[in-house]
Amino acid sequence: MNNKIVVSLIAVLFGLLAGAVLMAATGHNPLTGYSYLFEGGLKNPERIGNTLATATPLIFSGLSVAFAFRTGLFNIGVAGQLLFGGFCASAVGLTVDLPKALLLILMLLAGFAGGALWAVVPGFLKAKFNVHEVVSSIMMNWIAYWTIYYAVPAYLKGEFLETESKPLPESASLKVNFLTEMFDGSFINLGLFVAVLIVIIVSFVINKTTFGYELKAVGHNRHAAEYSGIAVNRSIIMSMAISGGIAGLGGVALYAGNASNIQIGILPSQGFDGIAVALLGGNSPVGVLLSALFFGLLYSGRGFMNAMTEIPPEIADSIIAIIIYFAATSILIERLVRWLIRRKANAKSAAEQEGKVK
Repeated sequence: MNNKIVVSLIAVLFGLLAGAVLMAATGHNPLTGYSYLFEGGLKNPERIGNTLATATPLIFSGLSVAFAFRTGLFNIGVAGQLLFGGFCASAVGLTVDLPKALLLILMLLAGFAGGALWAVVPGFLKAKFNVHEVVSSIMMNWIAYWTIYYAVPAYLKGEFLETESKPLPESASLKVNFLTEMFDGSFINLGLFVAVLIVIIVSFVINKTTFGYELKAVGHNRHAAEYSGIAVNRSIIMSMAISGGIAGLGGVALYAGNASNIQIGILPSQGFDGIAVALLGGNSPVGVLLSALFFGLLYSGRGFMNAMTEIPPEIADSIIAIIIYFAATSILIERLVRWLIRRKANAKSAAEQEGKVK
């Protein structure tokens, strides 16, 4: 079995065990708590649909972080890229009158462009001046925050509240009747299908194309890649642009799918959760997809667990935090796995030698 899969499973197991200890320490039955946690996300079609919808922006944000990781960059500005991409898509949805299919395509393109634009700045600063992308992308988060704080009341203000934009019309919504009815009224939407498509595309680009190979080469060793003739600066800028574009698509899924407008004063937490999703998914596109679904289940089910057992929802947050911790310390877990494998192999070899001597 792939070591990354083993590490992710161990991280999840340790997180669940720690959660059980916390539940027991607060006087609750862990088995009851977990049964309601998973029921909350999977009990019926509506809850399954809500779990999938909750996971959808996490797929995009996790992919965005993972793509940058694979090319040697740490894009911590996903929250701002997601917010600005969602704003660009919302602006198109509220101002352009087209049939639903064409309008949604245009909104997705606008979201991708907005997120890419917001990530190109850190990429350019990294390529030209070696400014660390963590610092510059964090700054871009807050520039996005205050830009939307001004732009929504100024240009997209709702009818009754200045703190949120006008609701998107039905033609600009990723929600469609057949999905809503199939999942008994949940807020699942077409964003999930776009996310799965992007997973496939990113996996192909990273693993099967010359462009993906060049990006990974730059990530492994920038100087060696430059010596071999790869345009390093261009690769860095392109990598951040694609990473930001993926995050921007997550903004479309969040604000035109899970919600119907943008509220000011909120930097979407899904952007930061994407780091955890990428870590747990081993920075592979398929791993990110599965990791996002798992986090979606935890987020979707924690409210039900709290309502049915009075176990605080912070317990679920603690489980997630512990899983992230173990996923982040994957090197230590990999060493532990290797040590256990070597120990088992040595014990087997010693037993065989002892058998031969006898």
